[in-house]
Amino acid sequence: MTQTLSPEQKETVAGWVAAGDNLSQIQKKLTEHFKLSLTYMDVRFLVDDLNLSLKDAAPKADTNLKKSEPPPAKDKHALEGAHPAAADGLPPEAAELDPMDDLPAGAGGVTVSVDKVTLIPGAMASGTVTFGDGVTGKWIVDNYGRPGFTEVSKPDYRPSPADAQAFMQELSAVLQRRGL
Repeated sequence: MTQTLSPEQKETVAGWVAAGDNLSQIQKKLTEHFKLSLTYMDVRFLVDDLNLSLKDAAPKADTNLKKSEPPPAKDKHALEGAHPAAADGLPPEAAELDPMDDLPAGAGGVTVSVDKVTLIPGAMASGTVTFGDGVTGKWIVDNYGRPGFTEVSKPDYRPSPADAQAFMQELSAVLQRRGL
């Protein structure tokens, strides 16, 4: 792959990587500047062949967001027949979950749900989790396969080691079922 680029072109690609361009941007620039039509994977291999390291483009949680308070207690009779996400006080988009993505409670009562549509830039999947102690959160898995949380109902919360392990197992299982 690298034999098709001249030394000047390789330097140009290295400059794009140093400037923080991601693989999609580099792929587009290769087409625009050098008339090279490469697949995304070819660009990934090109960057690897040139021993270049992409800058970390992992999505960061917005630190300006107000910490969410636990939802107020709701009348269970008013929620009978409602989607489980509504009973948890989660936003309406969480109610668009596929029931097939709701896993039974794992060790410690951890449940994981996957959103039907992921609208978070830089994320390949997102959803909600309820830990065994009732704390809820929104999670994402970025394009590098790294999980993280965007919101948690309790400030500075850390799940128990058993809940953390159960979350990772449940998340892995639901993502495998979705082919991710």
